[in-house]
Amino acid sequence: MTGNRHALALVTGGAHRLGRAIAIGLAQEGYAILLHYFQSECKAQQTADELKSLGADVFVKQADLTNESALASLFAEVDSIPYPLQVLVNSAAVMSRGSVQTLDPTEWDNAIALNLRAPFRCSQEAARRMETGLIVNITDIGAQKVWSGFPAYTVSKAGLESLTRVLARSLAPRIRVNAIAPGFVFPSKEIPDDEWQRLVERVPLGRPAHPDEVVSALVFLLDNEYITGQTIVIDGGYSLQ
Repeated sequence: MTGNRHALALVTGGAHRLGRAIAIGLAQEGYAILLHYFQSECKAQQTADELKSLGADVFVKQADLTNESALASLFAEVDSIPYPLQVLVNSAAVMSRGSVQTLDPTEWDNAIALNLRAPFRCSQEAARRMETGLIVNITDIGAQKVWSGFPAYTVSKAGLESLTRVLARSLAPRIRVNAIAPGFVFPSKEIPDDEWQRLVERVPLGRPAHPDEVVSALVFLLDNEYITGQTIVIDGGYSLQ
């Protein structure tokens, strides 16, 4: 993708964890970064400082992506930035444990709102502003599994992979839409340490992914302009089970 030295990348949930790594990777590719966060203000500022140290132009915006007025404010910020929007990475997500029998409907609604509806709305708004561009949805290897302990998360991520294909077909040829499905990268606060270790031991390559290994898939998608509607799995072979 050409012209990135004068283009903007919006990363939702970019303050920490994988979103932070993605923002850094895009800054290293020369993009100006609009760093979205919801509650992690301190971490967002730390990430912004790190991006600035790389020479990137950085803009930071707080927004609750499940709220329409807040989402509109985020894209008003896009409109105020003197770079055209060329990349959107939908990384913000919530992962809550529960069972089908006991999961509170509010938790279900919250997961669908942030993990599926928000990427749809962000993609709508981004597409209205992009002449050409790339949208990347961060899904999860769990979208292809039956994680009964995380029903809302699993279903929302499976829906996001389906949405990726619908958007890719609908927005082509002007905008490409793909997904990246990481396996185990960072331990979740919802998973005890011993359970995390047990899961990692089941990975054929025997370790969690390094964040840079996920970011490299994004860089590949930036460079290869003949890929759309695909999900790249970065899971060390976990999906082979």
